Amino acid sequence: MAPSATETTTITETEETLPKLVAPQAAPRKYDIVYVNLLTFGYAHLATLYGVYLACTTATWKTLMFHHTLFILAAVGVTAGAHRLWTHRAYKAKMPLQIILMLMNSLAFQNSAIHWIREHRMHHRYSDTDADPHNATRGFFYSHMGWLLVRKHPEVMRRGKFIDMSDIYANPVLTFQKKYAIPVFGTICFALPTLIPMYFFGETLNTAWNLTIMRYVFNLHITFLVNSAAHLWGNKPYDKNMLAAQNLPVSFIAFGEGFHNYHHAFPWDYKTAELGNNWLNFSTKFIDFFAWIGWAYDLKEVPLEVARARAERTGDGSNLWGFRDKTE
Repeated sequence: MAPSATETTTITETEETLPKLVAPQAAPRKYDIVYVNLLTFGYAHLATLYGVYLACTTATWKTLMFHHTLFILAAVGVTAGAHRLWTHRAYKAKMPLQIILMLMNSLAFQNSAIHWIREHRMHHRYSDTDADPHNATRGFFYSHMGWLLVRKHPEVMRRGKFIDMSDIYANPVLTFQKKYAIPVFGTICFALPTLIPMYFFGETLNTAWNLTIMRYVFNLHITFLVNSAAHLWGNKPYDKNMLAAQNLPVSFIAFGEGFHNYHHAFPWDYKTAELGNNWLNFSTKFIDFFAWIGWAYDLKEVPLEVARARAERTGDGSNLWGFRDKTE
């Protein structure tokens, strides 16, 4: 029966009804600047430059070592926590390790882990298209940090509701972090790293605060480089049809996250790399340690023959960073 003149017909949009996006893809768009983010990032980077000056002139070596330690902990809170554990479910972690990773992730403060995970699942499902939050097709600056300075692309908003986050919202550790975001991030990322050097190392508030911001911004940029440099420069031994590439410098500074062509080919591998335990992949060593004591388990790995077959089928024929040497 046809609807009457007073009735309305509601069409429910599903992912299947949306046009398919094929990477690389970037339709013309208007950039709507988020001025609060622009001012915040501007201040943070100016404070970082001042922090570098203070690090070279007035800060004690104890403070510098303290922030270097925090830098590593924060980075692994993203790589082993938000990325490998919660986004890709590449391994499982018992509650004590989940709490440790949540605290380390809070030290990095790249929004709540729940928000980070949603964005990264979007990135993998719609990689290098307009539904990818940091679409590398738009160039280095956009994929590095420009995407945080403008409103989200409509396709990101449109398709974001189709990302399954049920496992994440059922996680009490992550919902706690999100519920108490302001005190958790304010205390762990900013207040304690400022107050501890003042109390224990004799730093002034000026030095302690600006070095805290410097460390924080450095942590941001190593994550940003995975989104930008590792999607623009490097070889593609596993899939030549994607932008994600193997990038040696990024792997070094991002604790193993630069084996990016491999990672996008096999996102469920807990190592994010075919070499696994190597001097570039500290995050894997971190997970392996907790697997050794029983707090991490069900570590997922891609069989070597599967990785090799994928490389032969879709790779660009370039060196696999030692993979061939290990298997031939």
